[in-house]
Amino acid sequence: MLNGRWFLAVLRIPLGLVVSALIGGMALQVRATPNPQILDSNITLADVTAAQKNWCQGFQNISAAYSSGGQSKAKAAAEAMVDQLYAYRYGPVAFKPTTAFGSQTFRPTRAGALAILVGGDPNFPNDKGFATKPWRSCEVINHVIQLNGSYANAMGNAVLINASGKTTKLDKAWVFIREPDGSIRVLLHHSSLPYGA
Repeated sequence: MLNGRWFLAVLRIPLGLVVSALIGGMALQVRATPNPQILDSNITLADVTAAQKNWCQGFQNISAAYSSGGQSKAKAAAEAMVDQLYAYRYGPVAFKPTTAFGSQTFRPTRAGALAILVGGDPNFPNDKGFATKPWRSCEVINHVIQLNGSYANAMGNAVLINASGKTTKLDKAWVFIREPDGSIRVLLHHSSLPYGA
């Protein structure tokens, strides 16, 4: 008969070790297979700024792709950006693009996000492809960043400069989330031109 002390001693054996015991003449094998759990899902300041830099880089990649290969190449770059940076794979994203208006102001779907970036979707006839313009640089200037566990809020500006040197300053608000796969993705994105611009 097994006593409690013997059972507790077995529990103290390191993970991954095979324990054999005789119980009524039968061999019992216990295999401990660890399944790590991520208990710290906090987003850091570095995560937020890296996500914003990746957004700028993705935006510029679309512009460069359009310049070198037209609509189809730009769409491939936009798909890569949206799939890497936005949380559409997990559900709707609260996205209000800069140039969207009327009944299509808000873009909760991946298709709506792609349309505003590159145009060419008959379901979004007013979209001309904001990211296909000849943008040469992009910089995010944060005015507020709030870190709250697996979420982070950021508000500020994105400063875009085109090939002729003209600057476009956008007002931005983002909410980032750390997804189950560990990636940092955009859950909310509001973009607009400053009042009076």
